Amino acid sequence: MNQIAAGEVVDRPAAALKELMENSLDAGAQSVAVELVEGGVRRMRVVDDGAGIERDDLPLALARFATSKIATLEDLERAGTLGFRGEALASIGAVARLALSSRRAGERHAWRIACEAGQVSAVEPAALASGTTVDVEDLYFNTPARRKFLKSESTEYARCDEAFTRIALSRPGVAFSLSHNGRRTMHLAPESLRARAARLVGEDFAKDAVEASGESSRARLTGLVAPPGFTRANRDAQFLFVNGRFVRDKVVAHALREAYADVMHHDRHPAYVLFLEMDPALVDVNVHPAKSEVRFRDSSAIHQFAFHAVSRALSGTIENRGQPPVSRPPGPVPGFQQALEVAQPAQRYEAFFSSAIVDERREAPAVAAEAPTLGFALAQLHGVYVLAQNAAGLVLVDMHAAHERIVYEGLKDALDSSTLPSQPLLVPIPMTAAAEEVEQAVQGGEALQQLGFDVAASGPRSLVIRAVPAMLADLDAQGLLRSVLGEMREFGASRVLIERRNELVSTMACHAAVRANRSLTIPEMNALLRRMEQTERAGSCNHGRPTWVQFGMADLDRLFMRGR
Repeated sequence: MNQIAAGEVVDRPAAALKELMENSLDAGAQSVAVELVEGGVRRMRVVDDGAGIERDDLPLALARFATSKIATLEDLERAGTLGFRGEALASIGAVARLALSSRRAGERHAWRIACEAGQVSAVEPAALASGTTVDVEDLYFNTPARRKFLKSESTEYARCDEAFTRIALSRPGVAFSLSHNGRRTMHLAPESLRARAARLVGEDFAKDAVEASGESSRARLTGLVAPPGFTRANRDAQFLFVNGRFVRDKVVAHALREAYADVMHHDRHPAYVLFLEMDPALVDVNVHPAKSEVRFRDSSAIHQFAFHAVSRALSGTIENRGQPPVSRPPGPVPGFQQALEVAQPAQRYEAFFSSAIVDERREAPAVAAEAPTLGFALAQLHGVYVLAQNAAGLVLVDMHAAHERIVYEGLKDALDSSTLPSQPLLVPIPMTAAAEEVEQAVQGGEALQQLGFDVAASGPRSLVIRAVPAMLADLDAQGLLRSVLGEMREFGASRVLIERRNELVSTMACHAAVRANRSLTIPEMNALLRRMEQTERAGSCNHGRPTWVQFGMADLDRLFMRGR
């Protein structure tokens, strides 16, 4: 029976490693060392400097469902520790040879207890400086069927390394080390989150990532999010920690996808390391055997909170990157092939370019340091690209993509300033619906009206649509309403209409933007650069493609082999 239960909790070496490392962190360890042999199957050793376990508590530590972290039912509803079920050590001991040594501060020596295939030994004295050491050998030695389905040594080690990475990333202030088959593969000293992310996620991510932060009366979100230009082909660089626990949550994941929707290509994935802290009573962590999923009491509020926090981090202008976005200058929304604003005096361009001569040591002139981020225009290339010079070197701008973003953000701002207009239908549309869809439509009637819908229940399994959002009137009303109700039921909020509206606005912006092969004057090019600097998310167009790239003087020198 214990072996069957162990298969739920410890399905592979990585699961056992995760449980042991979480126990170390719950004990307040500031240093955790992991040693693996043959991918953790032959041997797994976890050493920490935590608080340790009392001698009389050692037998209880190996008993199923015995835990020191939960005392009452109320404690279970507010579980603030990584572990709380009391299953891990008992499960590992049921399918392996386990030895546990521990020493509390102030005790004369350590104590040791062993468990082999569920048989627990007597407690005996042991030698240990402090903390706790857990040795696990011959995992699944008594369950050949389970051992037969383990993968190769390299695969199992890769899974262990993944579990190690997640836990090490969750506690940048704790020291960690990892060795495999006697070779040290990783040693992490206590450090900042950005430094830890550079070691575990990648230096390119840590260098470019922007800080995300948000706080409400119920939750706090902090961490690092990759800028739109940094994308991945898969989701391997997405780390979300809820109260210090790595989880995969569809509500927050959906909110983050929405935050990146306007700035990332649909085939790519963002990278982030985010920490969501909230009252443990507002989140249920006891919904999955591996505790890798959570359930929020108010998923709608969490969805909106995460979306807006990350959106703010991504929406900084080029001119004010990493700070709250500046307000858009007053004026009409750019229209179809409007003339670009010309707001820069010619004397400023002449002063900049006349002082842009540098000596052999490449010392930048004083005026160059005061130049705008994107500098000033030099010329237009094949009617497609704008060449500009700034203090760092050469800036290359895709004028159509850049103007498309400017127009797109202007149209969105104009629409966001008012509620979505509704268009009454001359002939109401009847719609067959599931019982939960009818219930959602009735309960969320006010929210649907704000989105431009007028929907009423005409029976236990039928709805009638009397009005639809005016901008989306040509779309399939029934399919659109089903999508909206589905998102409202799953996430507590719907952004389906916003997505559809933005798709339409994106098309309008693409047609409205200045076209390729259109000749621009120098003042028009400079006006485009200034508008880019004042526009949110101007680093990419609304399809996720970059709008500008920077070539530093060192990059250009390398191209021409200068200084060699």
